[in-house]
Amino acid sequence: MTEQKSNTSGWKTANARNGVRVKGWTAAWVGTLAVAAFGPRTAFWDFEVLPTISAVLINIAVGFGMILAVRNQVLGMDELQRKVFLDASAITLGVGMVCGNSYELLEDIQLITFQPEISHLIVVMCLTYLASTVIGNRRYR
Repeated sequence: MTEQKSNTSGWKTANARNGVRVKGWTAAWVGTLAVAAFGPRTAFWDFEVLPTISAVLINIAVGFGMILAVRNQVLGMDELQRKVFLDASAITLGVGMVCGNSYELLEDIQLITFQPEISHLIVVMCLTYLASTVIGNRRYR
């Protein structure tokens, strides 16, 4: 009995550690994205090519670190958590593709007068993933 408690405790600790890693990588990625987006526009380097390319490459590298951290987190999940994650990810992918293409099409056929922004699609995808995860967790409670 104590061995099973020990395994459960170890799994919970590893799962919590993976969550902290994902949060850290995500924060680092958002930070490097902000530097890459706003650095060239300010007095930091005023659109100099080398610092701008460096900031973008660092952002991409940190982004891949974030992807690997999420992968490790998923590998550490139990079957039910993986199912909820996979369902939420599939719904989010579908919503992103359908809404993204439709959003771009609205501008192409001149039903909207502004340029579609990727940030709008990211917000929709984040909200979709959040809602899908909450619904999935409630469904399997």
